[in-house]
Amino acid sequence: MRIGWREPTALIGVLLTVLFAYLIVVPIISLLYDSIEIQFGDGRRAGGQMGDLTTYYFDRALFSPVASDLFWEPLSHTLSVSAGAITLSLSIGGMLAWLLARTDMFARRWFATALIVPYMLPSWTFALAWRTLFKNREVGGQPGWLESMGYTPPDWLAYGQVPITVILALHYTPFVILLFGNALRRFDSQLEDSARILGAKPGTVARQIILPLMLPALMSATVLIFAKCLGEFGVSYVLGLPVDYDVLATSLYRSISSRQPGVAAVIAMAILLIGVVSLLIDARLVRESRRFVTVGGKGSMNRKTRLGIYRLPATAIAAIIFVLSVCLPLFVLMASTVMKVPGLFAWDNFTLDYWIGENLDTVAYTTGILYTSDLWNAMWSTLRIVGFASLCSGLLGLLVGYVVVRSPVRPVGSFLRQVTFFPYLVPGIAFAAAYLSLFAVPRGPIPALYGTAAILILALMADQMPYASRAGISAMMQLGKDPEEAAQVAGAGWFRRMIAVVIPIQKGALVAGVILPFISGIRGLSLFVILAVPGTDVLTTFSLRLLDYNYTQAANAIVLIISAIAYFGTLAAQKITKTNLADGLGG
Repeated sequence: MRIGWREPTALIGVLLTVLFAYLIVVPIISLLYDSIEIQFGDGRRAGGQMGDLTTYYFDRALFSPVASDLFWEPLSHTLSVSAGAITLSLSIGGMLAWLLARTDMFARRWFATALIVPYMLPSWTFALAWRTLFKNREVGGQPGWLESMGYTPPDWLAYGQVPITVILALHYTPFVILLFGNALRRFDSQLEDSARILGAKPGTVARQIILPLMLPALMSATVLIFAKCLGEFGVSYVLGLPVDYDVLATSLYRSISSRQPGVAAVIAMAILLIGVVSLLIDARLVRESRRFVTVGGKGSMNRKTRLGIYRLPATAIAAIIFVLSVCLPLFVLMASTVMKVPGLFAWDNFTLDYWIGENLDTVAYTTGILYTSDLWNAMWSTLRIVGFASLCSGLLGLLVGYVVVRSPVRPVGSFLRQVTFFPYLVPGIAFAAAYLSLFAVPRGPIPALYGTAAILILALMADQMPYASRAGISAMMQLGKDPEEAAQVAGAGWFRRMIAVVIPIQKGALVAGVILPFISGIRGLSLFVILAVPGTDVLTTFSLRLLDYNYTQAANAIVLIISAIAYFGTLAAQKITKTNLADGLGG
């Protein structure tokens, strides 16, 4: 221990421990305390003074006459949407994963990349496209395309559970393709051959051999999709708000908007608890899956199944899924930004005014979106906030990796490994509520940060640490001590060794630790919708605000910009890190 403390690694580890305890653990504790402490203005209703402990908020959210609207009905909606999305995504994604991994389908390598494009785009991109197509008179403003063509879609098709479920299923189908496809590629086809030699029919082989061995991957995909649906805000906000179809995420948002922080804390704690339990179950399933080892000492074989006459229909199915999940939504959004009257396909109806026009006949935003100063302010704010947070996350992730691997003080390394992964267990909207709870008022030497860019940077840094820290830990575990020891023998201090040896060698991990949080932050909405104000608008919140005021063309244009940044950023990240997302997530 005495020798260990002579190196600055131990001191850096302690400083990182204090930093992440404050940025990750303390907000959760503050959120929990808000749920049992009487808030400002609630003293009479709660029967006490501000600051007293109370169960009032739990009673109101869970057992009062309004509990159904605040919690139980949104919980029921969340569970039903999640169940539907999981069922659809497993059905579609499982079939596509098998076609891509185990058959001779046409253009298999191209589809392996094309079918995961929806995973690269913001989920509410598809919600805006759906709303543009199916919007009816339930919402004011411009009509939807189908209504302009003379058909008014019913409410159940335009809004609520059905469209939310379909869109989440299409968005998370690539997730199943990646997880299940990776497991199928590792599956030894000799097991199938042995069963067929013994007389087993294809259905028997699928039921008794393939599915049992693939069950851990399928269960892992199920749990992870559920955890992501739990904190999904954008899709439910766009398509659920017009018909008051609330899920837990939008109910939390409504509680914060109506200045009920105590009730919001209870709902956020429920989301957090369900999310943590879900992902702990997934971690258990991953450990259990190690029991299903099918690779023997003689090696494994991955033989492709010949589809024969079904080869063309299988390829057509994959093409239809690609068109529905990528081409159609992007076409609808793009076309909507150049149409004066929605859904009217006539040459005199097309215009670029909504992009570069001037003196438009609108109350606000009388110029095209590219000429609007608010767009460039939001763009600059996005690049500044997300860029700085991502750079800090990458550097801190590399330091965390260094301390975890190099520090002789093992408890510090163990704590940093666990605490930097914890935000992955917390849905983004619950994490944003925790930050709002901590930084909405001054606490000691820390001033109130709500309404400033600082709270967005800190929240985004903490939220993206699971990716940055894992990149840093993985890279440092592959770097031996020899280069540093050689520099130390030559008289280089710790800082000199980091600048001249460690960072140059680990520049790939550092770039990955910066780019991945940057892409996630660019398309993120759940964090920003709670913490951002008009003065700190980013592209996602600016687009949502335009949608609220029925500036559909402008909102869709900004979503296209966000999608382009996210897509090409993902491709750049793959190029720089020499990885391919299509190879799977199961490693």
